[in-house]
Amino acid sequence: MADDPKPGDDLQQAMRRKGSFLGTLRAVAWSFFGVRKGSEYEKDVSQLNPLHVIAAGVIAAALFVLGLVLLVRWVVSSGAAMN
Repeated sequence: MADDPKPGDDLQQAMRRKGSFLGTLRAVAWSFFGVRKGSEYEKDVSQLNPLHVIAAGVIAAALFVLGLVLLVRWVVSSGAAMN
């Protein structure tokens, strides 16, 4: 009975993972493109810290939206959209 897993044990173990934030950013960038090998995915799942993944995802999404906004503003200001 002492070895029975408690609720939240998996999350606590995941939070102790030592994956680097730079590696997490790289994994999130590849996931935005939807291109990832199965072996690389398994490696990511076993090494990445969930908090790093969430933070990197929010940062990547914000940069993506900012890039789209800047692109639209540039196209509208150049007059290419009027032709």
